[in-house]
Amino acid sequence: WMVKIIVLALVCSFLGWLGIGVLDALTPKIHKRDKIGENPISVGLFIAGFFIFIGLVIHGAMIAPTAIGPVEWIVDYRRLGMIAVSFFVSLLLGIALFNLMDKLTPKIPFLSIEENPVAVGLDVFGYLIFFGLIIHASLTMPL
Repeated sequence: WMVKIIVLALVCSFLGWLGIGVLDALTPKIHKRDKIGENPISVGLFIAGFFIFIGLVIHGAMIAPTAIGPVEWIVDYRRLGMIAVSFFVSLLLGIALFNLMDKLTPKIPFLSIEENPVAVGLDVFGYLIFFGLIIHASLTMPL
């Protein structure tokens, strides 16, 4: 049971880190990982978002339905597949909605967050919670 939680926490932590890298690539004007390190408050926001994200992952892993079998109780491939699909769909949907809301609200320039590391830290904080909720749902939904 603990091994399953550790494996899922490591896999999901990697996906969270990868997601931030993908967000950097998809929003080339906002270099999130570089900007966060410029201010201790933005670093604190990042750490807080990461703790909430990992808390959601661990909670989801603890209450997730567990397959019974020799290996399935540690690594459920269907569950890992659901996590991978959730990762890609949430990332694409999140970016699409971000860009749509940016276009629908021209008086609120979303890309202006690049000017302030705290704003970037808060943006990543929100992303980590968003992604944590998506992963939590993929961990707890019945297959």
